[in-house]
Amino acid sequence: MRVLIVPFPWKTHVFNLVPLAWSLQTAGHEVRMAGWPDLLDAVTGAGLLGVGVGPGESGREREAGDRRQQRERGAGDRRQQRERGAAPAVPGGGAAGAGGLDPLFDVRPGRERLGWEQITRVFEDLVLPQARRSNDSMMEDVVELALEWRPDLVLWGAKAFAGAVAAAAVGAAHARVLYSVDVYTRMREDFLHAKALQPKDDRADGLQEWLTGWVEKYGGVFSEDLVNGQFTIDPLPAAFRPDPRPTTLPMQFVPYNGTNVVPRWLAEPPRAPRVLMTFGDHVNDGPVRHLLPAGRIQEILDSVGDLDIELVLTLPRQAQEELSRVPANTRLVESVPLSEVLPGCSAMVHHGGTWSFGCALRYGVPQLLVSRAFDVPLKLQCLERTGAGLSMKPSDVDGPAVREALLRLLEDGTLRANAQRLRREVLAMPAPNEVVRTLEGLVLAHRAVAHRGAGVAAR
Repeated sequence: MRVLIVPFPWKTHVFNLVPLAWSLQTAGHEVRMAGWPDLLDAVTGAGLLGVGVGPGESGREREAGDRRQQRERGAGDRRQQRERGAAPAVPGGGAAGAGGLDPLFDVRPGRERLGWEQITRVFEDLVLPQARRSNDSMMEDVVELALEWRPDLVLWGAKAFAGAVAAAAVGAAHARVLYSVDVYTRMREDFLHAKALQPKDDRADGLQEWLTGWVEKYGGVFSEDLVNGQFTIDPLPAAFRPDPRPTTLPMQFVPYNGTNVVPRWLAEPPRAPRVLMTFGDHVNDGPVRHLLPAGRIQEILDSVGDLDIELVLTLPRQAQEELSRVPANTRLVESVPLSEVLPGCSAMVHHGGTWSFGCALRYGVPQLLVSRAFDVPLKLQCLERTGAGLSMKPSDVDGPAVREALLRLLEDGTLRANAQRLRREVLAMPAPNEVVRTLEGLVLAHRAVAHRGAGVAAR
């Protein structure tokens, strides 16, 4: 069969799709990955066939535009709140629930759903603007590619809605591939629940209107499959799926390190408990983003410099030069393949990225998450419920706080036991090769349904 893969336009999202793409290829299927021009080196570097779609804009430029829009909306919201005397909304667009917890990130049974005003703000201020900015510019190219090549299956990364529209245009089966806890499905369910309670003349649905405009252009009709896929491939263990669904296909997280080299020092056993620490984005193009400034990283190094550990800190060369002191227990590297270093690690401190988070789970390493990313609050709750890690807000990070958390990761046997339990759960999940066989069956079933539907229409 022919399989078209459409990643969200960011390199780490390409990397997340590579193991499944290769499993499809080695099973004898034809695979193409459609991506923005700045992603094609990552695609072809993985040995996959790439097709350029969309603008010449890079992921960095898109992100900068997203941030400008968010700042402008935030300034307008704050003005309106001051005029109304209202309390500011919590991140994510909803008001805080009991205990100050945003219901959007509440994984407890019987969680409070977001109300109409709250969930509408989430979609209008967060989901829809990002979806349009990332998809509108490549939508026509992706659909044209599908119409020319006629894939049997389209796999699209979460938020890469162009893949769903392309699949609808050619009648292909399609699946959404997650990169994190499935916050988007629960947001949509909250929205539809609140929408049904609204008066009929007050049920504006910007996401549906946007997708309807595109799919009708190619002769299709809107369905909720365009939002969340006909089925969903989920690379996280059951504890990170707070809302189980029958259309979910679990798939074992398999790391792909890109074009990386195994350093010789990894061949030697660590002289003390090894800790990996990474706060930056070393994969995507453009200036490296840092979660923490150099001064804060220096404070952390000074605070843990006397511990009997082997600290591996990943920083680009320019950031390394900003440090004043490097303790004897610290090894500075620009990058290191996570699948090679983590099996020998006793703890990991990182920024909550998909790549690092998934690798920590796979290799059973207790982890401390320090992040401000949108999906991290849900990750943190799931991680803390499993007892396999800790979390900290970037604003709370200082040397003593990281030292205390790191000592707990190293000394608390329960944290390590729970991390190892999660590792066993990850390894028990179907590998990408097994998922390919399931996908083959789903495509055959989809063809049979489509054939019966065509027969009925003909009669």
